[in-house]
Amino acid sequence: MSIVVKLDVMLSQRKARSKDLAAYVGITEANLSLLKQGKVKGVRFDTLLKICEFLDCQPGDLLVNVPDGGSLTR
Repeated sequence: MSIVVKLDVMLSQRKARSKDLAAYVGITEANLSLLKQGKVKGVRFDTLLKICEFLDCQPGDLLVNVPDGGSLTR
């Protein structure tokens, strides 16, 4: 199983910019880009909370568990 990060989808749905989200959360745009690509090993809960506050969503809207070999259908 793997965790898929749907941050790009949520940003698009909310018509929000990565630059604005990074500034609100207090992380660099480069680190936000790594998170969006799923290239991070972990994320702090306080960072996840700030992202959810900015996007008015729940953590489950951003992170999806996908079986190995499976595809994201949501």
